[in-house]
Amino acid sequence: MLIRVWGSRGSIPVSGREFMRYGGDTTCLEIRSKSGDIFILDAGTGIRRMGNDLIEDEHYAYHFLITHGHWDHLMGFPFFKPLYLDHVNIRIHRSPFPKKFIENMVTRLMTPPNFPIRPSELRARISYEDGHPSSFRIGSMVIEPVPISHPNMGSGYKFIEDGKVFVFLTDNELGYVHPGGLNYRDYVDFVRGADLLFHDAEYTPAEYEYKVLWGHSAYTEAVNLALDAGVRQLGLFHLNQERTDDQVDDMVYECRRLIAARGSLLDCFAVAADMIIEL
Repeated sequence: MLIRVWGSRGSIPVSGREFMRYGGDTTCLEIRSKSGDIFILDAGTGIRRMGNDLIEDEHYAYHFLITHGHWDHLMGFPFFKPLYLDHVNIRIHRSPFPKKFIENMVTRLMTPPNFPIRPSELRARISYEDGHPSSFRIGSMVIEPVPISHPNMGSGYKFIEDGKVFVFLTDNELGYVHPGGLNYRDYVDFVRGADLLFHDAEYTPAEYEYKVLWGHSAYTEAVNLALDAGVRQLGLFHLNQERTDDQVDDMVYECRRLIAARGSLLDCFAVAADMIIEL
């Protein structure tokens, strides 16, 4: 599988010279499988650039998976240019959300006065697939949802192809169990042995003391999870909107120090926009 990052920032997009290396766009990932399927995870502001790239490469069929309905994970959706092309096919998977939860999110997002174009006016052919409470297959890819510990609930995802495993767990608070979320040991079991884990690393330990219940983790908790689960690579995700490039580098340095102290070979890095990883 091929994983391309279009945005890894949390809460709100940012700009400026101090954010250029890791980027300022909010959450959006692209995953391509061996069977030729294109998966889009979340519709943060990074999806705008992704849409331009897909059109340029003449790719017109996609699968959408949404982690949850908070604004920073949806705000780019109306600016995804393939929505306005009549030869585009989009399958939005309700997994694992109930009934018409996803449809209602999209409708609210694009209802005036929030946006001048209504969902009914989009030209792309959009279908909504029934929810999947457990694993499901699309082409060569097996996908397993998992509840995240976050206000208003949501889902993380595991992608499995040819024995390789990528787990995406953004907006997940490891230090507190929100309604619908799981406890720490459950997340250890879910990510165990993954080749690559992207996990929420919003806060420093000092910041987290004042942000309990906000739905995000300290980067040290993400490291502990990866170490306890025997993960091979850890990408620190949902970078704080105030975290400059130099501060992110300091965070990664501290994570690597903690990993070395445990005698582990875990590879840890901060996830940057335009990063491409092949498993």
